[in-house]
Amino acid sequence: MENLSPRAAEPAKWRDLGVRAASAIVLIPIILWVNWLGSVWYALLVGLMACFMAFEWVKLVHAGTPVQLAIYLAAAVVSVGLPWMAGAGTAFMAILVLWAGSVLQRQIAGIPHSFWSVVGVPYIGLSALAVMILRGDPQFGLIAVYWLLFVVWGADTLAYFAGRLIGGPKLLPRISPKKTWAGLIGAIVGGILCSALFAKVAGLNTLLWFCGIGAVLAVVEQAGDFFESALKRSVGVKDSSALIPGHGGMLDRVDGLVAAAAVAALIGCIRAGISAAGKGILLW
Repeated sequence: MENLSPRAAEPAKWRDLGVRAASAIVLIPIILWVNWLGSVWYALLVGLMACFMAFEWVKLVHAGTPVQLAIYLAAAVVSVGLPWMAGAGTAFMAILVLWAGSVLQRQIAGIPHSFWSVVGVPYIGLSALAVMILRGDPQFGLIAVYWLLFVVWGADTLAYFAGRLIGGPKLLPRISPKKTWAGLIGAIVGGILCSALFAKVAGLNTLLWFCGIGAVLAVVEQAGDFFESALKRSVGVKDSSALIPGHGGMLDRVDGLVAAAAVAALIGCIRAGISAAGKGILLW
């Protein structure tokens, strides 16, 4: 078979760029608008995304078992519903109960456990709960979620272009063959720049802190991508589904976001409590 010349192979690096850009043009304004609306609309969007994540995870890891699907969907629903009705602490406890139920069901059915079968419920439930906690801050929730989105999108975008324009040594080729050290550096630069720019526009005076946390969340975002890549490699698939053109499934699209959201929410809660997590991550 004839080998491709470097010139012929070059366009292959950008083959998915048009579709990815078109999907982003459609989805990003919707997400920004729903975050602005907040309230039930935000909860519905987060819940819908979590349900898609549940469907994909159960299909990949649990072979679509109906009982597991019901448990995962329940975790998605309580993570967005209970914070309103009974508080985030109650939602957290409900997710733990569902987690135990998922593990117990496999045990009773005599199905061997795996790392992925054990971590699925908390991964989906706590991820959704984290973004609900951030947005739930009545004073700073809106701006905290906007900041998180811009940092993650900026890191992801610069990682994409740095990886394809610079290339070079692979980061973890056994997990994600296309990820490079250049892409990771691009992600860190993107996280810093977007975080600093957002702080400037929003009038937040802790610029040095925002540069630092932007870099940290960029690394976390990339780690989330590797986590989901390891899941797909373990089950032998390229994408979690074909839900979003150019991006794959919901798990493929939000893997970095949910990781960054979990860390941001944790920091915010530690510093200012669950009800003021947005303030805790923004004001220093």
